[in-house]
This record gives sequence, structure tokens and C-alpha cells, in this order.
Amino acid sequence: MKKISISLICVLALFDIVVAQQVAERPNIVLILADDMGYSDLGCFGSEIQTPYLDSMAQGGVKMTNFYNASRCCPSRASLLTGVYPHQAGIGDMMNTRPYPAYQGYLNRETVTLAEVLGSAGYGTYMTGKWHVGQAQEHWPLQRGFDRFYGLIDGANSYFENRPYRPNQKLTIALDNKEITPSQNYYSTDAYTDYAISFVEEHLQERKTDPFFLYIAYQAPHWPLHAKPEDIARYQGKYMDGWEAVRQLRFEKQQTLGLFPSSTELSPLDTNIGNWKDLSWEEKVHWDERMSVYAAMVDAIDQNVGRLVEHLRKNGQLENTIFLFLSDNGASNETITNQGFTAEIRAANFFPASHPKSFTAYGREGAVVSNTPFRKFKHWEFEGGNATGFIAYGPNYIPTGLQIDEPAHLIDIMPSLVEWANATYPTEFTGHAIQPMEGKALQTIWSKEIIEEDRAICFEHEGNKAVRKGKWKLVAEYPENIWYLYDLVADRTETTDVKEKYPEIVKELTDIYDTWADRVGVIPYQQLDKNKGNVRYQ
Repeated sequence: MKKISISLICVLALFDIVVAQQVAERPNIVLILADDMGYSDLGCFGSEIQTPYLDSMAQGGVKMTNFYNASRCCPSRASLLTGVYPHQAGIGDMMNTRPYPAYQGYLNRETVTLAEVLGSAGYGTYMTGKWHVGQAQEHWPLQRGFDRFYGLIDGANSYFENRPYRPNQKLTIALDNKEITPSQNYYSTDAYTDYAISFVEEHLQERKTDPFFLYIAYQAPHWPLHAKPEDIARYQGKYMDGWEAVRQLRFEKQQTLGLFPSSTELSPLDTNIGNWKDLSWEEKVHWDERMSVYAAMVDAIDQNVGRLVEHLRKNGQLENTIFLFLSDNGASNETITNQGFTAEIRAANFFPASHPKSFTAYGREGAVVSNTPFRKFKHWEFEGGNATGFIAYGPNYIPTGLQIDEPAHLIDIMPSLVEWANATYPTEFTGHAIQPMEGKALQTIWSKEIIEEDRAICFEHEGNKAVRKGKWKLVAEYPENIWYLYDLVADRTETTDVKEKYPEIVKELTDIYDTWADRVGVIPYQQLDKNKGNVRYQ
């Protein structure tokens, strides 16, 4: 046996320390996206639902109260993945492919994804869950920078099987670039976490000194309402006081948590929502069951976040990992009763929500609870449509116990990850000129290095539009197309229009919107609306 000198041992030990320090300077990054989850659905944002892992992350990290998405599934995903506005990425709305660059229906090549940027910086890149930014295989995750993928290519599906829900529809569940059939005892939320853990395990074995980027896009709690019996049982009967009472309790908890100024008022119920007291006992039980299943779906997300956390802890990776959590839009008031669904699915809508063959949604009465204290829902640009709870956690990288009320947006994720990963955002990629990032690194907002009072964040989805600048928000709803102005510091729930009092602010923000819309390629929706084609509802 050869003898190894003490000096060589010291050199090797020093090398190991240096490598460990280099790894620690480049954290693992886990980005978790919920689907159609309302602002108040986590315990740390007001809910009665049990979400201890995410609540603990919010308490031990950063909780942002004014974070915005793009108010709909695939536009939000496009913006999140690319660091530009949805129209700039080619997914300005929810329609099928259109002959306009901003509405082509899949990520364009004038953008780079988070996976492409971090992969170029030496990260392993992995994704599980819902893709929904390109149906054709040439637009799938592995073609946009991910090393491994498992999940749903489309926008929605059963949680227990692969089940098309529209006429002539084909849904795709894929592992990497291959379509597969879900196994028995499949539950998608669990399956996405199972594969995430296996990808991480594979990475740690094969690329020991490289950090990883993991994007988990849970399809929960998007319809259909599907959960496991043991999770549903924890919530049955808890919603028999009705939507008004549950909403009021959530709002009171939000006030106790200090999420809003004490002057904030609970927004009035949508005029299409009736009174709980007018329901029959059978109708009340039916709604309680739907809410119980929905709550169980949110609970299941938290359980699975916990499974991943504990796996990373066991492998010594938790301290070297950053977690980011948010939702792609506000809660959905959609129902599953129209002619866009197959007869089988419309019939399944009448199964009890706890039945695995059911295919139902909780509608506006459930969504108004989830979006407490805001007005409107997914699709609109009022706070109920585009505000999300946001959590950042990382023991060695993220400030502890910090609540941030400064506005931020999906476009801020890309520059944040570029900074954490010490990556380079390219001006050219695979022979294509790349649009510059639109956002600001969250680190600068948290540290108060910059307070962007003059920063404007803009929104447009199917004719609904808005501008957020400082304390002001200018909002319009399609097809009415009338601007309303709100002071979100005094009136976060958008109950009092002050445009008559501040015409100069309206003019300023309108000009900002018009300039932005022209720059990113927005086409007035009355023009697009003339030829809708095949509408997607995810």
C-alpha cells in the first residue's frame, strides 16, 4: 500500500473545503408554483387550511404581500420561465396558435428559460408538473433547457388518471420526451414530488459538486377537485357556516397577521353570489364537500413540500437551498357545466366531489373565499385575479422573518435567480437574439437597496388591463374598457375609485400602459375577439 503524506492529506482536505465553499456560494434553487390557488389559501396568508411547512418557511424567510402574476395559467408560466412579459414570450392569452408573434401559443426563441440560463451556468435542471407553454414536442421542457421532466404537458387533467375532458382532446403525461401512462394508485401531486425527489437523488449521485435547479409546477388546486380520502376527512364539516362566515374569519386572521393596513375593508361579494342562508341543507352539504376537497388539495401541496424539505435535510442539502413559492393566478370562478366539456365529464360533475371519478369545480362561491379579501377572480386584473401570496426561504441566503409590501412581479424571478446562481443572462442564445430581462432582482427590493417608486408594472389579458405604480393601480375590465383608479395603500381591496380626484395620475398611468402595450405587442382584444377559435379554459 502506498503511503500518503500528511501534506498531501492537508492539500486534499483544503481542496474539499474550497469546493464546499464554492458549492455553498451557488445555492440549489427550488421554484414551486401552485395552480389557481387564491391569495388567502395558505395559513400564513389567512387560511384555516393546514399548511405548516409553507407557514414555517414564511415565518423563517420572506413573505411578500404585493406580489403579482399574469392572472392566467400559461401567460403566467411564460413570464415566470422567461423573465419577460407574456406577450414578449409569445403567450399573450389562452387561445390556440394565432398568426401574431405575441399570441403564437408557445415560448418563442427570442427568450431564454430559467433552465437554459442556469443550465449554461453549470446547474442541473429538473422539472415536474404542469408545463402548459407549448403542446408540440419541439416546445417541451427538454427542448427548453431542462435535463429531466415528468408531468403534464397540457393545462388540466384528472389527478388519478389520464382523462381527456374536451371533445377530440388528447392529454399528454410525459417522462422526458416520452408519453407514458400513469401507474396504479396515481395521485398527481404525490407523483410530481416522487419524481422531483428521484431527479434530485440522481443529481446528487452523478453531479456531486454542481448545484441544481428544480421547478415543481403542481396542477393543484386547479379543477377538477380531486384529493385523497384521508386528506378530505380532515376538512369535512368545517365549511358548513358558509362562504360569508369563512371569508370573514380569513379576513380577521389576515388583519391579525398584519398583511394589510388596519384601514383595509373586506370587498363586497360579487353580485352573482347568493346568500348562504337561502341554500337548502343539501346544497350546503354539497358546497361543504367541495370546499373540503379543495382544502385537502392545498393541504396535499404542503405535505409534499414537506416531503421534499425532509429529503433535502436528510441529504445535507437543505441549508444550501433556496425555496420560492407562489401561485400562477388568483382563484378560479370557472365551472364545469358548459358545452366545451364532453358529456361524460358534464355527467361526472354531478358525482360527489370526494369521488375519484368526479370532475367538478368549486365555482365563484369557493373562489371568493380563496381570494379573501379581494374582488374578482382569475382572468381579471383586479387583485383577485393577479395578486398571489409569495414566500422565499433559504437558511443561508434569504432574510429571516421579513414581510415585504413593495410590489413585485413574475418578471423579477429571472434576475433574482441569475444573481443567486452567479449566472450570465445572454444577449444571444442558439443563434437567436434574446430580449433583455424586464424585472428587478428581489434581493434589491428586500435589502432596500432600491425603492422603485417610479417603477410601473403592467398587465393585459384578453382585454382586461392594469398598471401598478407605487401606491396606485389603474384597472379596466373587458369589454367595458373604462379605467378605474385605486390607492392600494389606503384601499388594497379596490373598493373606492378615485379617478375623478386624481386625473393627472390617470393620464400618467394611461400613457404608461399605452407605451408598454405597443412595446410588448398587445393587440386590442376587440380585434382578437372577433375570431376566437377554440378557447382554452385552463
